Amino acid sequence: MTLPPALLASLQAAPGFAEAAFVQAHASGQAITSIRLNPAKPVEGLLDGFGTAVSSVPWNSHGYYLAERPVFTLDPLLHAGAYYVQEASSMFLQQAVVQCCPQERPLKALDLCAAPGGKSTLLQSVLPPGSLLVSNEVIKGRANILAENITKWGAANVVVTNNDPQHFARLSNYFDLIVVDAPCSGSGLFRRDAAAMDEWSPANVELCSQRQLRILADILPALQPGGTLIYATCSYSPQEDEGIMDWLMGQGGLEGQRIAFDANWGIVETESSGAYGYRFYPDKVQGEGFFIACFTKQEGATGNGYHGKPKKQDIPSRHEAALAAQWLQNPNDFALLKQQNDILAIPQALMADLALLQSTLYIKKAGINMGQPVANGWVPSHELAMSGLLPHTVPFVDLDKTNALQYLRRDHFVIGDGPQLVVGWALVRYLGLPLGWIKAMPGRVNNYYPKDWRILMRSE
Repeated sequence: MTLPPALLASLQAAPGFAEAAFVQAHASGQAITSIRLNPAKPVEGLLDGFGTAVSSVPWNSHGYYLAERPVFTLDPLLHAGAYYVQEASSMFLQQAVVQCCPQERPLKALDLCAAPGGKSTLLQSVLPPGSLLVSNEVIKGRANILAENITKWGAANVVVTNNDPQHFARLSNYFDLIVVDAPCSGSGLFRRDAAAMDEWSPANVELCSQRQLRILADILPALQPGGTLIYATCSYSPQEDEGIMDWLMGQGGLEGQRIAFDANWGIVETESSGAYGYRFYPDKVQGEGFFIACFTKQEGATGNGYHGKPKKQDIPSRHEAALAAQWLQNPNDFALLKQQNDILAIPQALMADLALLQSTLYIKKAGINMGQPVANGWVPSHELAMSGLLPHTVPFVDLDKTNALQYLRRDHFVIGDGPQLVVGWALVRYLGLPLGWIKAMPGRVNNYYPKDWRILMRSE
């Protein structure tokens, strides 16, 4: 791999840059694979399935390195939301959140540039209980992928939005935490994606830097005084890293925050304009290129606090609500909303926030879509299957790996030995985790795994 000479020249003064080791790390061809477990969906022995050379990502309590990269598509546990395949360096976000944000109360958090969902699923796992997470993606197609990954993760406290950053200015002083993993020139991922080098140029770095400034200028009014801004890129370029820190500190009203870390981790701390940034180089850490910085909005910062008029909610009928309650393990913990023919389950404590968000943003997904009431009962949604909200009385069948993959392909599968299925809905599970629904009919079983999500791969 031959790195762009202009990139190497631009990094000579970058903190911690060592050209020979940096070039060698890219030439080595080393591929690092890491995953992050979903603490809400534990599976006994999951890591054993990846072999004996599994080791922990030191800066993330749920992150693990794998000795080899398996074919993740052919692992039913990935589709069940048991883990997320995420680059290890970016998992350092956990340290920024737990060290720079209050942990004793629920937070209102925004992941602004969220697709495909790695940082959002991480945030959902580490935010204090009762928190609200707004996971936003401006590009419509990528917002669909984001919603899919949030659904697999199974959390009810996430709202997925599809908005431009400037739309959030309507939510002045609203969020306790805003994470901006900004679109960048991508030099930190060259080792993983050599094709990305073809699009890199000094001009593209400049373009990305200007875009990053616009995004931050648009979103800063939505951060409340005392709130935390976390800025990150997968770029090595100082123009996109320290240069953005300098700009943020020059706006007034922000204070840089320092993040503690173990010196043995190999992270490079950089300081500029009173702010602190953290650089990840592949010759120093077991991971790819990454940069992150944390700021607090000072209490005296200005803002009008106007949040708009909450949207009036569409509430299901008493009969519909009674039907829905039968599909919830703890129905009193949730409020129910009607969206066309679907019923949504929203944590009670987040209802006022959702009404406000609906009045200002385009919402793609909120809470858990439970499904639809019909004349003869209920049609449960795939979101409900993945949510962990179901009562333990819901029938289920457990499949081995071969038949679980057949189910995920929407092909013929064999249920095997176990309790006799009665006519009606049942969960399909693999190693105790739901994969989706089937409906038992006289003489046949219908597969309700989402058609757009089905596995197309047949073998390795």
